[in-house]
Amino acid sequence: MTKIYGIKNCDTMKKAFKWLDENGADYSFHDYKKDGLDEAAFTAAIKTHGWEKVINTRGTTWRKLPEDMRENMNEADALAAAKDNPSLVKRPLLIANENILLGFKAEDYEALFKA
Repeated sequence: MTKIYGIKNCDTMKKAFKWLDENGADYSFHDYKKDGLDEAAFTAAIKTHGWEKVINTRGTTWRKLPEDMRENMNEADALAAAKDNPSLVKRPLLIANENILLGFKAEDYEALFKA
């Protein structure tokens, strides 16, 4: 089963939902705003990609963190920060079987689902 994590109103999430729907992918959605952070999924993403890629360091939520927190971030701090601010997690986070994708690129989704 494919699960996609993020925030419903995010533009990138909307692109991912559209691609999944148009390509007949069966998935469930975990909304960080309603359901909070899924710690197991977040931890798996960090193990696969590293916290530096899982945490969105370009967003306003990152910039609002205290400077010393941003400068000294590590895996444990990334988890704690993401629990308090799920908007820090790069969106979408998609888990399909053992595959974990960050962000949305149509070609990555196509390679995963059409393989």
